[in-house]
Amino acid sequence: MRKIQRMFMAVLVAVCALACGTGTASGDAADDGGQYYLGGIAAGFSLSAGGAEIIGFKEIAANGNCGCPASEAGLQVGDTILAVDGIAVQSVQDLNAALERSRGSEIRVLVRRGKGRAEATVRPVYDRTAERYKIGVLIRDTLSGIGTVTYIRCDTLRFGSLGHEVCDDAKAPMQIADASVYLCSVVGVNRGERGRAGELRGLFLNDGPIATADRVCDAGLYGQFSREYDFSDWQTVETAPLSRATIGKAVIYSTVDGTQPQAYDIAIAKVDAGNRNNKNFVIKVTDERLIRETGGIVQGMSGSPIVQNGKLIGAITHVFLNDPTRGYGIGIEKMLDN
Repeated sequence: MRKIQRMFMAVLVAVCALACGTGTASGDAADDGGQYYLGGIAAGFSLSAGGAEIIGFKEIAANGNCGCPASEAGLQVGDTILAVDGIAVQSVQDLNAALERSRGSEIRVLVRRGKGRAEATVRPVYDRTAERYKIGVLIRDTLSGIGTVTYIRCDTLRFGSLGHEVCDDAKAPMQIADASVYLCSVVGVNRGERGRAGELRGLFLNDGPIATADRVCDAGLYGQFSREYDFSDWQTVETAPLSRATIGKAVIYSTVDGTQPQAYDIAIAKVDAGNRNNKNFVIKVTDERLIRETGGIVQGMSGSPIVQNGKLIGAITHVFLNDPTRGYGIGIEKMLDN
């Protein structure tokens, strides 16, 4: 089995992934009588990591010598630059501005490294070809990918998605500063096969963001939908806790083509309310349409709502690597308190 947790994409091809903290609701807390818009739409998430992440080093030719000031000073791939000389860095542009201010003098660089922080003293060098100061780092300041929105609460328009944590390339949980959410059109699918997870391929529809994410935790990615978004055609549903889920037939809602979610039949094979890893359901895809189109569960379907007896009870989160028709799901009460 493989956790669907990475969501990085090029222009059209999305290699999904998306990160989170555990909800505290339990028991029948999900049976709150509230009304929720039923999700299933594919959403494109553009995440700011809250700094400038170092993804590589490059030597710089200066004064007849070649070197990499950043690596020589002890900075590492995976470090996220948070500040230079006490001034916050949120983007590549911020870092470049800080290097220009230095005029080649030593700078103090504060980075996030794993769960801690580190500091290094670096002396930028002037690259005559580029006509600017550099420290020899390759930087990424945003991450993009596709996931599925699980629900939007009707009264507050608070949404929940994914059902699992969002991780970076090193599989470390991310701490995002902000995130824009766009409607996404699914333009193709790399089918899941035994031993290899499939993935949705999608295109962000950049007419403007439909929501803003503000929280990431081990139960998903959460935020606020725009009041301008049109919910007139959306289905509404109430929620039900794990205590009311049963072995047997259920339905998931996913978008595997275009922008409209479809209902697909599944079977719940196991309910485990006490699982602490958010693997509260074992499910099997039984819908031949979905199996033909995707092979089963693929990356990008994380967050697809699970409905049983007309109630929203959870969301798809994982796929079994040795059988893409099978996977795990999280109980909805573990998502609602975010």
